[in-house]
Amino acid sequence: MEWEENSDTNEPVAPGVTPKVHYKARLSFLNALTALALLVAIGGLGFFLGHDVVKPATPPSAASRTSGPYFGSNGSGTFPGGFGGGVSFPSISGPSRNSSTNDPAAAKIAKSVDPGLVDINTNLSYQGASAAGTGMVLTSNGLVLTNNHVIAGATSISATDIATGTTYQAKVVGYDETRDVALIKLDNASGLNTIKTANSSDVVKDEKIVGIGNAGGVGGTPNYAAGSVVATNQSITASDNENPAGAEQLTGMIEMNADIQPGDSGGPLVNSKGKVIGMDTAGSSESGGFGFVSSTPSTTQAYAIPINTALAVVTTIEKGTSTSTVHVGATAFLGVEVGTPTGVGATTPSTVSGVPVDKTIPNTPAGNSALTGGDVITTINGQSVTTTTDIAKVLQEFRPGDSVTVGYVNVNGTAQTLSLTLISGPAQ
Repeated sequence: MEWEENSDTNEPVAPGVTPKVHYKARLSFLNALTALALLVAIGGLGFFLGHDVVKPATPPSAASRTSGPYFGSNGSGTFPGGFGGGVSFPSISGPSRNSSTNDPAAAKIAKSVDPGLVDINTNLSYQGASAAGTGMVLTSNGLVLTNNHVIAGATSISATDIATGTTYQAKVVGYDETRDVALIKLDNASGLNTIKTANSSDVVKDEKIVGIGNAGGVGGTPNYAAGSVVATNQSITASDNENPAGAEQLTGMIEMNADIQPGDSGGPLVNSKGKVIGMDTAGSSESGGFGFVSSTPSTTQAYAIPINTALAVVTTIEKGTSTSTVHVGATAFLGVEVGTPTGVGATTPSTVSGVPVDKTIPNTPAGNSALTGGDVITTINGQSVTTTTDIAKVLQEFRPGDSVTVGYVNVNGTAQTLSLTLISGPAQ
């Protein structure tokens, strides 16, 4: 492939200390009992990685472009993720951003970039949720660049072309979880407008930029926010309740002071010429963590993945060969939720070294097997597993249709093995 010419506060961080980022703030719509499970407050000051927005399954009435929708009502609930146990969540208000209405230069730049963007919507059926983010069109036949966390956990993906309003179904071509980059392909797309890119190695401090994306997940004409580059080559620590790999380091990031919001994930960070220099990925809020309460409506510190880094991952994906970090094609799926067992009669042996099964997902390999809540998975194909990260890494080596041998200790303390044929599942 040939690319276009590459012609919650500002809290001080001690030198050498890597800021922590809470991963993620994808705009997702959850069902009534789990509305906002992904918006987990972590307390104190902090960052969120992502900005794909969390929404209830039955969304509230449409909100204005500047106020964003309201998420959550009263009380709290728990959300059983695909890996890991349930997490608690608070009631949170949606984001608010004024699209730089007093900056005609930023408005003009955003308008020139919008036709090369798509609004991404995903269904996370195993989690009773849906999500929204942003994507950048790379080719006229529908290759789209976005963040991995925008499509992670998705059982189906659709994308609406900003230029025409046409909605396409999409499939994951590949992703790099460690760099938070994913490539998707829109089905039967042709004649799409594409983004123009610049050389992100040329980005400098104080350079004027505009961040663009599906802020608030409301769709339609993208929001935009003007700002400037604060620093380059920055490192942040990302953590995610849904990410089986746990905390990750993102390096080489562009730091900016634009008001990046949930829903902007995967959207472009552009220079004064309207060329993409980065992909909106992370930001901070004063309350530290996901969600934007009414008293903290804006992001004061944000990060983008340099476009050179993202396109390097795309090139690897297009070669069709998976590496230690890049996964190409469909993701193999076992179908277990792991963590503290909650099933009736679950009595996980406390002395067993392994990963306790909370429950299995119906109509999956695990769900159709003898595995049940309270069992402890100890090996997969002879490889010992003691954490959810171990399970994820082992399964990355396989493809749907492959058979694996699962070793486990059942609720009675008896060691067992079974053979399971993996199916296609959501990207990690």
